[in-house]
Order: sequence, then C-alpha cells, then structure tokens
Amino acid sequence: MDLLSNLSLGFATAASPENLLFCLIGVILGTLIGVLPGIGATATIAMLLPITFQLEPVSSLIMLAGIYYGAQYGGSTTAILINMPGESSSAVTAIDGYQMARRGKAGTALAVAALGSFFAGTVATLLVALFAPPLTAIALKFGAAEYFSLMLLGLVSAIALAHGSILKALAMVVLGLILGLVGTDIYTGAPRFTFGITEYADGLSFVALAVGIFGIAEILRNLEGDQDRTVLGTSLGGLLPSRADLKRMVAPMLRGTAVGSILGILPGGGAVLAAFASYTIEKRLSDHPEEFGQGAIAGVAGPESANNAGAQTSFIPLLTLGIPANPVMALMVGAMIIQGIVPGPNVASEQPELFWGIIASMWIGNLMLVVLNLPLIGLWVKLLKVPYHVLFPVIMAFCSIGVYSVNSNVFDLYAVAFFGLMGYVLLKLRCEPAPLLLGFVLGPMLEENLRRAMILGRGDPTIFVARPISLTLLLLTLAVLVVMFLPSIRKKREEVFVEAD
Repeated sequence: MDLLSNLSLGFATAASPENLLFCLIGVILGTLIGVLPGIGATATIAMLLPITFQLEPVSSLIMLAGIYYGAQYGGSTTAILINMPGESSSAVTAIDGYQMARRGKAGTALAVAALGSFFAGTVATLLVALFAPPLTAIALKFGAAEYFSLMLLGLVSAIALAHGSILKALAMVVLGLILGLVGTDIYTGAPRFTFGITEYADGLSFVALAVGIFGIAEILRNLEGDQDRTVLGTSLGGLLPSRADLKRMVAPMLRGTAVGSILGILPGGGAVLAAFASYTIEKRLSDHPEEFGQGAIAGVAGPESANNAGAQTSFIPLLTLGIPANPVMALMVGAMIIQGIVPGPNVASEQPELFWGIIASMWIGNLMLVVLNLPLIGLWVKLLKVPYHVLFPVIMAFCSIGVYSVNSNVFDLYAVAFFGLMGYVLLKLRCEPAPLLLGFVLGPMLEENLRRAMILGRGDPTIFVARPISLTLLLLTLAVLVVMFLPSIRKKREEVFVEAD
C-alpha cells in the first residue's frame, strides 16, 4: 500500500500542468539533441543547468531527466537513417538498423526502436519505484565511513568502466578531485588553491566547468570537420511492424530490458555497456547469427531496450544514495545542489513530492516519446540537413547567457572559455572528461566524509574496516581494482570500446 500511495503522490506531482509542460520540453529537447549528432545529452544538460536555477526543483529535475532518456530515443533515429549514432549507446543500433533502412524498412526499424524503448522504460521505471525505497532505508543507516567507502567504490568503478586507457581515466579522476579542492576548507576556513583570486573562495563554478568541459569542448571538436549527414532518399516504409516482426522482437526486448536494468546501476556508463552486452547475447542466442549485421530485428530491439532501461535505472543510486552513476547523473547532482537540495537518502523522506514526482515523470515522459516520436520523424529528417556551422553560434550564445545568469559574474564566462579549451585539449589527447566530472562532484563529499569519519574515530583509520558495511564496500573496491588490472580483462575491455568507436 505504501508503494501505491507513493506512486499516487508521484503521479499527482508529475501530472500537474507545469510539470507536464517541462516533461514535454525535456523529452522533445532530448530527442532533438539525440537526433543531431555531435551534441549529446551530457553537453546539453550542462548547457541548460543555468536555466534550472530559475525553475522549481521538481520541474527542473523532471526536465533534465526527460532530456536524458529522450536523447536515447533520438539517438536511434540518426543511427537508423544515416548510420551515425546520435548517442554512443545507439552505436549498436546502427549496425542492423541502418541495414533495415537500406532495404526499405526504415519505418519498421524506427517503430521497433520506439516500442522497445517504451517497454524498457516502463519496466525500468517500475524497478526504480520498487527498489528505491528499500535502498533508501538501508542508506539511512550509512555513516561517514560508509559514505566514504561507497564514493571510493563509485570512483574506482568509473575508472574501470571508462572509455579507453585506464591510466588516463585515473588521471582524469585525480584531476577532478584536485579541482574539487579549490575554495575554502570546510573545517578550518583557510583558502586552498585560490591563488589569491577572490572568485575562487567558494570553489570553482560547477556550471562553468560542466558547460566548458562538455558543451564548448564538443562544439570545438565538431567544428574540426563537416560531418556527412546524407539522409537516405528511400521511403521510410510502413511504421507498424508485422505480426512476424513483433514475434521476433519480444524475446530480445525482454532480455535487453533485463540486461540494461542491471548494468544501468553500475557507475561509468551502464547504458553503453548494456547495449553492447545485449547485442552480443542476441547474436549468440540466435538460430541465425548470420543475419546480424544484415538487418536483424533482434539487433535493434535488444540494444534499444537495453540502453533505455540502463538510462533510467541509473537514477536508482542517484535518488537513494546521492551517488551519480554517470556524467549525466553527476550533472543532476549539480542541479540539486544549485536548488539547495542535499542529494542522498533524506530526499525521499524530506521531499517525497520531488522523489516520487521524478519517478512518475519517467513513465509519463516515455509515453510522450512513443506518441510524439513516430509522427515527428519527418521533422527530424529535415533537421538532420541543417549545417552545423549554422547551429553552433546559437548554442554558444545560449551557453554564455545561461552561465552569466546564474551569478551575474563575468568571471564565470572566462572560466567557461578556459574549461572549454581544457576540455578540447583533453579530447585531442583521448582523455575522457566524464571521470573528471565524477571526481569533481564526488571529491568534496569524499573529503568531507573522510575527515568526519576520522574525527569520529579519533584519528584511528581502522574505523573504515571496523564497520561491516564500510568493510564490504572496501572489499568490493579492491575486487574491482584487481579485475581492472587483469591483462585478459583489460584486453577484452579495449576491444569492446574499439568496436564502439
């Protein structure tokens, strides 16, 4: 009964006219940036963070969540129509989706992707509703030592699952931790790494760093060359899958949803890993593996279900523990902090409308996506033909206006420019910026809980292993480190991400 009453509260909150409007704006924006290759959900949410400062907390987080899972829908459109994934998690969809489009079944492929995404989103929303309350109850028993160990596990897992070199990912986490130390010491009040600049007294601006590292850096990278966006000239074909198509997509959809729901909780990029894992499973289980790569429906239904389920279950650690599972969730943590909300298990008890409103809005948003996306395919096809050099000045202008509006401080614009160049250099060096953002967000919380635990333990470091939950989390962290550096695991991991590129 508690679940039903909580969901009733959530739907009452999410179904208010204002929240419905922002949910609609979020999913449309998410689809749009998913359709336009080279922008991405992370960069878009980073650019829109300043706007959320002016909105109600529930409305802003519902909109940002809609952008995230809406981008998973939109990414499949470009993957199928022009063989260019709008989102990294849609890279697998392009393998068979584009082949279906070349054979005149683009409409069927898009419908399969939309239906698979809606089903997975519905199941994932239900899982979030079911598992969030008990996990929140467990999290309320966490002390400083447990939170430190949990955050350490999150950072190490982010390194293990990051794209590319482990050493580069480790360097990015350390850089993020160092940037998070800038400002005033929380216990002594002494300035740290401010270099005498008064604007640094409160620490680096999360909005400026996020917009620069993800937004401006992505724009600079995309301006290097004109991307080929030749849209198939053939007809989309029928949008409704045949009975035979529906029969072939049911089992992959179920398996993809299960895989995505599990992997989405993991830090580092569960949606991407889920899509690749689903494709591998479907190919191995298929009676006709030779069809994969030639337009197999299972190669679209499975990965699309997996990446959408993974996108939504990644909200579980955010809502229950306040720990981001990926860069987008780190931005969501930033949005909550901007609104004066302390991320963590207390959100469910102190602000139930926010907690359950976000969960209920996921199902509403998924319904909006499946209703809107198929009729709007013609519009998305036209947008794909817009040259990028027309888009980027508008994006830059909105970025600058948004960042300045948060604190009305010109210094933040200089910070955006600096972090934009820094992000571009990191991309050229093949250093993934996502671990940096996770380190920046978790760093201050990691330090605070470390020092608090040491104070409570009177300087005795054994407090971290004396408490059972903390010890378990530290052992898990050690296990992740061991697996991460096993040569066979490293080789396999690099092969998977080379295929993703």
